Amino acid sequence: MKRFALACTALLVTSQLISSCKDDYLDEAPASLYTPQVVLVDSLGFEAAMAGLQSVVREQYTRSDEQGLLGMMQLGTDVAIPGQVQGAEIPYYNYTLLNSQDQASAVMWSWAYRTINNANQIIQGTATAPATLRQGYKNRISAEARFFRAYAYDFLATLWGDVPLIDVPVSSPRTDFTRSPVATVNDFIAEDLKTAIPNLFLANKAASGRITQAAAQQLLGQVYLRMNQPALAEAQLQAVISSGLYRLVSARYGVRSMQPGDYFSDMFVIGNQRRSQGNTEVIWGIEQQLLVPGGTTNAQQRRMWVPAYYNIKGMALADSLGGRGLGRLRLSNWVDYRLYTTPDMRNSKYNLKRRFYYNDPTQTATFGRRVTGLSGSDTIYNITPYTTKWNQFDPADTFGFGTIKDITMMRLGETYLLLAEAQFKQGKLAEAAASVNALRTRAQAPQVTASQMTLDFILDERARELIGEEQRRITLVRTGTLVERTLRLNGASVTGLTTKNLLLPIPQTSIDLNSDAPLGQNNGY
Repeated sequence: MKRFALACTALLVTSQLISSCKDDYLDEAPASLYTPQVVLVDSLGFEAAMAGLQSVVREQYTRSDEQGLLGMMQLGTDVAIPGQVQGAEIPYYNYTLLNSQDQASAVMWSWAYRTINNANQIIQGTATAPATLRQGYKNRISAEARFFRAYAYDFLATLWGDVPLIDVPVSSPRTDFTRSPVATVNDFIAEDLKTAIPNLFLANKAASGRITQAAAQQLLGQVYLRMNQPALAEAQLQAVISSGLYRLVSARYGVRSMQPGDYFSDMFVIGNQRRSQGNTEVIWGIEQQLLVPGGTTNAQQRRMWVPAYYNIKGMALADSLGGRGLGRLRLSNWVDYRLYTTPDMRNSKYNLKRRFYYNDPTQTATFGRRVTGLSGSDTIYNITPYTTKWNQFDPADTFGFGTIKDITMMRLGETYLLLAEAQFKQGKLAEAAASVNALRTRAQAPQVTASQMTLDFILDERARELIGEEQRRITLVRTGTLVERTLRLNGASVTGLTTKNLLLPIPQTSIDLNSDAPLGQNNGY
């Protein structure tokens, strides 16, 4: 099944190229051919196409061809500073280098449109599938594809503004794309999600890893916030919380529940991340699995967040230290020293690693002692505080090339924070404080009052709760706070950040290839 899914996905792309050929001598009558018209006729074909779509979606945060790529979502914001940089992330803290030739933005732009085209194939396929295929199934598989299409368009509209709006598969070369106003794109996203929600399974009925009603409701709530419609956002987010299908994790559980730790850290342990494994908080997770064909990807996340502590003499690779990272970024001084109050479980030693002890027993002079007194680059990417959310270690792969950890895309902790934002924007300060306090109660942190509710405070709380999970650039761009917060809280780590950087450059390759219509460029690039 996995092999068929990959073949189907590859040939969907191939068929697009074949369809553009005009010469008669290329016409063939093959005995069999995987095309949307042939494959998308039964549930087996649609499930294969959905597996292919999910594979493309997963590439957003697992691609490793451009080392350091994920740094674009954290560096040049308030939460992170450069560590062992590789290249793709450099223009995102040295903004003077960010231009239309930028590699990272081109990769993400291409990813979004590949996702959209794959989703369009499925949506169109459900409209033309045989009547023998149950209508309820067609509605549900179309709803999942609409979710992914909406997710990709929300990503584009947030980071680029006006973008080409494509609602049917592109099966032949086109050079006449034009950009639709962001308001039009927003309406399209909202309509996709409103159509999808009633046709998706509830969490207690959905297969593991599939999109549920709550995932679409949460995304719609976030979109409504970006559209400055907080009342509509509140309704969607409150529906997720009030459904009774999810609850904040507030007790130890799972595979390490009898080992030292706390219940916040339990959510990010391999074997605990899924609903079926006891995680009552996960709404959407991209699943990965060791020893399953196609179940692992490349190790961008761990390499970004876990420092290269093993470069220090007396330090050895260990599961308890997160496996092999490269420290491509480090937490900003604001996160390290000023973000958390005491107490706060999210700042415990199980969630933010701050102290290191020499663990190589062959180095008897240092074994068991605390690592102190380092200087220079050692404080940048070898020994530095870091979130443990991306800790993972495979004894059969000590180099740490593969990623075997699920990617938490949505969980209930963020739902409360989005709800607080929607309530704050309507002047419901007491309600916003109550939403924030639901998380602070769980974290055993001091309660806050209505008078403390500001957008800045809610964004601070997002960092406390979601560091290492949320793509911080997207949050700050969506809320219009990237420039002010970055310069105020982390200004020493960035160069050349201005309001033009609230949007990314349209890739120059897309502009150049679009020869029959002006695609245009965002201001300043």
